[in-house]
Amino acid sequence: MPARRFDAERVLLTRRTAGRKQSDVAVGVGVSPARVSAWETGRSVPDPEKLPRLAEILGHHVDELFPREGPPDLADLRVDAGYSQADTKKLTKTKSAGPVAAAENGQRRLAEEYHVPLAEAYGVSVEALLRAQERSFGIDVPEPGMTEAPQAAGDGLPETLAEKITYLLVQMPAPLSDAEVAALGNSRTGVEVLSEDLVRDLRSGVVASTSDEVLRALAEALDTTPLIWSADADVQRIIAETMLLRGQVAALAARGGGQQGLSAELLQFILREVDKARADVQGGGPTAGS
Repeated sequence: MPARRFDAERVLLTRRTAGRKQSDVAVGVGVSPARVSAWETGRSVPDPEKLPRLAEILGHHVDELFPREGPPDLADLRVDAGYSQADTKKLTKTKSAGPVAAAENGQRRLAEEYHVPLAEAYGVSVEALLRAQERSFGIDVPEPGMTEAPQAAGDGLPETLAEKITYLLVQMPAPLSDAEVAALGNSRTGVEVLSEDLVRDLRSGVVASTSDEVLRALAEALDTTPLIWSADADVQRIIAETMLLRGQVAALAARGGGQQGLSAELLQFILREVDKARADVQGGGPTAGS
């Protein structure tokens, strides 16, 4: 089950941007204000079936605020429709949630009589329900028309500030508005240097350059290093190669790791090599030709 990505800081900023109180969100989702506070501070995360309603209250589609990588399985369809597993016995008109639980766990496929009521309750076609069921059994069934995402060019990063900002926004796991970029950058640096208008002007190229303080806040908001704004060709080459490597590692994890991701041994190797490279740079590094 490819779980949805929950970002506590983004939920907090989104709620504030929407002008909603924690108590408003709590009433809409059906929990206590203390529970909403726990979500926003990262002390806990919502049950998966609460995410669609939470996104709706905050004025976003669930796929935008809480993105998921990969097509859904049966459990994903259920939680996206706002149902707990226990709720499904009402949908199948059985004494327990056993039929749905068994299918979600890849143990026994749904009886045909359950196809239509579950598809209607989940808001999908029977065909989509059956594709999701196959994924619950470990069979990779693509959605119709699904193609692989285009890979980033390996010959370097975009050159202008506007192009780099746009490039980084495309790489983000969830879309960010100009206002959200500004709020994130200010929050993470603790300095109010970004505004929605400034981010928009920088992204669109109306403003072609800015202060180091603004660039630092932008880098924080976009989960990158301030070095990405450098005009040095060697720095840009290293950053581009690092981003390409990150994409390759992510693809490797998605292909072979399943729920477990990269093995501990492979992850340890990657981290060790990164630490060695960092030590080389900080210590002057091996000289060319040595």
